[in-house]
Amino acid sequence: MNDQSMQVSLPSTAYRDAEAFALDKRTIFAREWFCAAREEDLPEPGSHITLEIAGESVLLVRDRAGVLHAHYNICRHRGARLCDAASDARWGVKLDANVVSRGLIRCPYHGWSYGLDGKLLAAPEVSGFTGFAKDELGLYPVGVATWGGFVFLNLSPASAPDFTAGIATAAAHLANYPLADLVTGQTITYDVAANWKLILENYNECYHCPAVHPELCEIVPAFREKGGIGLDWEAGIPHRAGAVTYTASGTTTRAPFPGLSDEEKVRHKGELIYPNLMFSVSMDHAAAFVLWPLAADRTRIECRFLFHRDEVALPGFDPADAVDFWDMVNRQDWAVCERVQSGLSSPIHDHGYFSPLEDYSLDIRRYLADRHAD
Repeated sequence: MNDQSMQVSLPSTAYRDAEAFALDKRTIFAREWFCAAREEDLPEPGSHITLEIAGESVLLVRDRAGVLHAHYNICRHRGARLCDAASDARWGVKLDANVVSRGLIRCPYHGWSYGLDGKLLAAPEVSGFTGFAKDELGLYPVGVATWGGFVFLNLSPASAPDFTAGIATAAAHLANYPLADLVTGQTITYDVAANWKLILENYNECYHCPAVHPELCEIVPAFREKGGIGLDWEAGIPHRAGAVTYTASGTTTRAPFPGLSDEEKVRHKGELIYPNLMFSVSMDHAAAFVLWPLAADRTRIECRFLFHRDEVALPGFDPADAVDFWDMVNRQDWAVCERVQSGLSSPIHDHGYFSPLEDYSLDIRRYLADRHAD
């Protein structure tokens, strides 16, 4: 690395203030493509899920042809939430029942019905009124794109950046991995008292690894060397001799993914796909961390452990060796991230510093600057 100087971090207010969090929501999560689900979450026509992001509720559905669509969870008539199970539960009613079926989305308030593609199909008793323009009253659209079995959404589809270009680097690095053939073996959800940017920065450097992750460093000794700087993540990071994957022993009975090179069968790769997907792959499994920012100092992290569908189908499939190891490493990360959040929440702490060993962490500053400037 050419620049050996210390660099000033983002101001502490960027991690702790409600105003900064509102800016992130407005300029990033309301405009950028963000990871929201896996295609397996919607296995058949009529399957649907409701997602909350940046203060918005989104309805993701699969139509009868198998195509995914996403819409703001808002009826065009009076603005009622189409799906709102939490409200139903609060009042002990069942308005949410059968809102989405195999062929349509029906608002429980006045019965306006939409196709799964969002087009208005019927509005009881009002179709003949002056000013009623059926073709202009479809559900508000949300952009949908897929890659490697992941589903990405964009809340501003008319001005969304090019998805393919945005995912190109990760797609090239992971081209040999059969990502679309992976299925969820187990999911752990963590509620972390830390800002989403802080968590991304922590993922993007290994200066902390020797102190925070001694068990991980036993599997990957390179993480102890100069803070992990200079490692070739594109080629993959080698494990210690005899280790091939992220488990306590560094080994597993699971077969390597088909299509991997000899190097990929004994190495680990990681990708940070802004703004909310941290993705780590070994030869037999992947750990996908989807971040859901909830407040300036709170982030929900959905950690999915993905395995090849053929392995999951085998009798006695057990993901525990990978899941238990990752869960230990994750908890170490979340604990230290919460310590940082607590410290920088003090008014005395105006900003921190990045050493040259944390070079990749500086990406978050450039990423934010490009988007906050708009």
